Amino acid sequence: MKKWSIVCLIVLLLGVLTACGGSGGKETAADANSKGGDMEKIVIKFSHVTAAESVKGKAAQKFADLAAEKTGGKVKVEVYPSSQLYGDKEELDALVSGNVHMIAPSVTKMVKLDPRWQYVDMPFLFRDREHSLKFFESDLAKQLMSSEQLVGNDIMGLAFWENGFKQFTNNKKPLKTPADFKGLKFRAQAGKVLEGQFKALGAGSATIPFGESYAALQQGTVDGQENTFNNIDTQKYQEVQKYMTVSNHGRIDYGIFVNKPFWDGMPEEVRTKVEEALKEATEYEWKLALEDNDKSFENLKKSGKMQITELTDAERAELEKALQPVYEEFKSVITPELIDGIKNLK
Repeated sequence: MKKWSIVCLIVLLLGVLTACGGSGGKETAADANSKGGDMEKIVIKFSHVTAAESVKGKAAQKFADLAAEKTGGKVKVEVYPSSQLYGDKEELDALVSGNVHMIAPSVTKMVKLDPRWQYVDMPFLFRDREHSLKFFESDLAKQLMSSEQLVGNDIMGLAFWENGFKQFTNNKKPLKTPADFKGLKFRAQAGKVLEGQFKALGAGSATIPFGESYAALQQGTVDGQENTFNNIDTQKYQEVQKYMTVSNHGRIDYGIFVNKPFWDGMPEEVRTKVEEALKEATEYEWKLALEDNDKSFENLKKSGKMQITELTDAERAELEKALQPVYEEFKSVITPELIDGIKNLK
């Protein structure tokens, strides 16, 4: 009996050693799952509305590549550009419901939850590009990104991506003075501030999703629109617009927002790596935004399809003066703290 017990013990030990060594000492997926681990790939659905070759599109793909690299393939970011999944009107609801996990809308889309996000539409609020970048990294920006209005809707803001300053285009005439705007109708993003801006200039406006803007311009539903050099170029608005005025009157910038329960549910060590990837992608996006806007401006000039007007300092000052009523109407809505805080950033 003793010998039989010893033989059984030896066989049992050999079985254990074989099981441990059968995978070369590496933990299998079954082993990890038995310990409460998760070997399944985490998929982040990232939806946005601009073209894949736009600044946002390139930065989104950069983030996807970095996330895969930094997590050793544990995270896969699926990027859906050009409103493939959701358009302007639907993507915020899709984020709240968890149908997508990450979006990069123009920040004005967040007025649905908090009217302060219209700060970006306040005319001539930002002096120059450096001023806007300082805001992105300011405490004011961090407070907006973590506001009760976002958190209460299961949304978390992670970063600001730059697009750039807006310029006016239209299909009727050069725009140099406030009087030139009278009677024209412009495509605009949603928001009362933009309605007020065009009203102050004697023009009309219509809220049209980004993906439908080209057709609206082509068909004459609206006479013009406002956008960055890069968006005008990559959306080929020069094909359906005859005039562009370089005004730098407002900005279009993006916020990177995620579904908070999904984000918090990622293993901490994985989430840290993904956040590192986003930080690097954000730095890449800022650099790319500057380069691509400059390139797009040159492309628009070289195309010869639009007559381009660059405002003089005096013309810009006249336009700024005409838009002062927008501040009188909306400063209390966006709050003096935010507007004055931005103005006073050094």
